[in-house]
Amino acid sequence: MIHKNIFILITSIFLPLVMLAQPNYGEEPYEIILPGLNGDTVSLSSLKGKVVLLDFWASWCAPCRAANRDFVKLYKKHKDNGFEILGVSLDDEEKHWRKAVTKDNITWLQVIDRGGWQAKTAEKWKLMAIPTNYLINQHGIVVGIDLLPGEIDKALSLLLKK
Repeated sequence: MIHKNIFILITSIFLPLVMLAQPNYGEEPYEIILPGLNGDTVSLSSLKGKVVLLDFWASWCAPCRAANRDFVKLYKKHKDNGFEILGVSLDDEEKHWRKAVTKDNITWLQVIDRGGWQAKTAEKWKLMAIPTNYLINQHGIVVGIDLLPGEIDKALSLLLKK
């Protein structure tokens, strides 16, 4: 009887977490359609055919800003070989987002979903922390989650082989 109660307790704690899961390895990511820097609409699905680093970040997040410096180098190295970064900002105010993009020398695609943790994208993707990144292959499948810059570089070397 004790084992049954322990099983029920554990199941009741972890089952809701499983049901709220983010996209996993081998799955297609959720679609993202948001306004870009130039007022245009950018969709994740429009990048199919490229290897995409989907990066959730915000201007107020110091680790996110540090990651941007690494991503500048990665983007310069791989952008001409079928690699794209889609940065998704969770900033509340557009002016802070734009200032960070300029200051961090970001030249890749950027979109914003104002509202921080209450933003629709943050809720749909079940984001628990930022920075959070997903590496998506040319076929639109998640092949990496929360990779470090060196890991991304190695993965890109394999994924972008001709």
